[in-house]
This record gives sequence, C-alpha cells and structure tokens, in this order.
Amino acid sequence: MQTDMLLALTETVPESGKREASTRPAGPPGTVLIGYGALDELNRYAATPGWTVHVPGHPDEVRDAVAGAMTRGERAYVHVSARSNAEPRDATGGFQLIRPGLDGVVLTVGAALDPVLCATAGLDLAVLYTATLRPFDDIGLRTAVLAADHADVVLVEPCLPGTSAGCVAETLVHVPHRVLALGGADELDEGGIALAVREFMR
Repeated sequence: MQTDMLLALTETVPESGKREASTRPAGPPGTVLIGYGALDELNRYAATPGWTVHVPGHPDEVRDAVAGAMTRGERAYVHVSARSNAEPRDATGGFQLIRPGLDGVVLTVGAALDPVLCATAGLDLAVLYTATLRPFDDIGLRTAVLAADHADVVLVEPCLPGTSAGCVAETLVHVPHRVLALGGADELDEGGIALAVREFMR
C-alpha cells in the first residue's frame, strides 16, 4: 500500500525518472536519485562527496526536495521513508530551531522529528530539524551548541548510528562536547529515544 510519502513522490517525479535508485548508476550533476527505506544506500550517498542528500519528513517536503533539486540541477539523493511527521517544516535553509533549550542540542533528521519532540517533552533541550542531511549545516549546529549551557549533542537520523558524528566532531573541533548518535530513526520509537536521551543527559 502506498503511503502519503510515496504518493507525494509519484506526483513530483517525472515518468522518465521513476526508476529505483539502486538500478541507476551515479550520474553527472543534475541527477536526482530516489531511495525508499534503503539505509545502506542513504549511508553511501551521505558519505560520497559532491552529493546533496535530502531526507524529507513530510509529503510536502518530499515535493519540495524533488522539485527543488531538479530545478537547481543538483546531484541529489532523496531518501523517502514510510513514516512522516504530522506537519511540514521549512526544510530549505539548513538546521531549523524547532524548540529552544539550554541543557543540550538534539539534531533530528526527517521523520524522526515527531518522536523526538514527544520523547524530549519537558526536557530543556534545543531541538534542531533538517530535511537535508548533506551538505551538513555546521554553522547552524555550532550556533545552537554555543547558545546552550552544555555542549551535549544527540543525533537522531535515519542512517547507521554515527553517520553524521564525524560532521559534528569537525564542526565542534574547538568545543569540548559529548555526542550520542542514534541511528535507524525510522525504527526508533518515542520510548526508545526518551530512554536513550535521559540516560545520556545524566
């Protein structure tokens, strides 16, 4: 059964582009590849220089990511999952501050946002959101971390754990910090995230 995320994808991608990303070779600039639920593919493109990697968290964000990448002629990989957030966010300008906080920063990607917001309710944690995993918004993360009282960062991303940990370390190379990397966010529920975050923040 098609989800709203997949329906948004089929409404946006031209017929000539509706092929599985795994069957298509890496193309020149202007190539937009689509992946559905393939975490190994997502990790591969996240680690490959020169690719923009979009991980939309809502059907509207799927449409924006695909249409925007095609218009800009990006060499882009768009990862679509079955889950989605309740409402779209502004996913066009790096990391968006969804909730302010001083005890640390939670960076969440794509459809992990809603479970993260529920899991961290009542905690004084800044929550950042992005639907674009690469390029990594180092300025956005550094700004949020320096505004907090503690340089503790929790990553919740739909990749293998630690996929963006290197980006965080590079961004905060001159800032003593701690990082908790949670991966496979499509399978992390609210309870699992809440337990991991509370253990980390002690």
